[in-house]
Amino acid sequence: MNPCETMLPDDEAVIRALIDEVAFEGWTRIALRRALLACGRDAEDAAFLFPGGASEMIEAWACLADQDMERAARAADLAAYRTPGRVRAIISLRFEQNRRYREAIGRAVAILALPQNAKLAATITARTVDAIWHAAGDRSADFAWYTKRALLAGVYTSTLLFWLRDMSDDDEDTIAFLDRRLDNVASIGKIRKTIEARMPKSRTPRFPKLRLPRLPRLRLPTPCASPCRAPGS
Repeated sequence: MNPCETMLPDDEAVIRALIDEVAFEGWTRIALRRALLACGRDAEDAAFLFPGGASEMIEAWACLADQDMERAARAADLAAYRTPGRVRAIISLRFEQNRRYREAIGRAVAILALPQNAKLAATITARTVDAIWHAAGDRSADFAWYTKRALLAGVYTSTLLFWLRDMSDDDEDTIAFLDRRLDNVASIGKIRKTIEARMPKSRTPRFPKLRLPRLPRLRLPTPCASPCRAPGS
């Protein structure tokens, strides 16, 4: 279940305050207590919030980051761009929104990289990629839905890891890296279409007719007009 669907407004405020504390205290109860105090709540509530610990806090924040990204994409009015340009712009917006939280996100990635969190890491990535495609206007419902998201998951994950180490102004190096990765994906699509166009159209295979040997005709005795007698009788 998406945590944003059940998150209360007060808890959302705590998560947004928490991300500012994580750079110093990590995804810990100490950071959560400080976030509660910053929101005017009792620090003791930290014992009851997010029983799943750091992984649950990270999932909640990632959900809010997806929402913020989609909201920014709508405000940017990307209708004039083609789909690849929209995807590029949306990912760029996400990095711009979270530039000040780079350290906290790096800590989150380290936690999600642990073997016990592999399933959660895949879930969070899938939600983010789906949010990117949704914000880009993709409404596919066939097999392309899966292939688009699988390809973009690889692009986004590798670009995120590059971004965490990027020290360039306004993430210029990251955007250049993203452009190269998107070009690679576009090349894969062109190669696939070229191969499909050169392949002969599939036809229903024709099997040779099965010829059975002719069986000899059976000749039955001619029926007698009167009762027949056996030979010699």
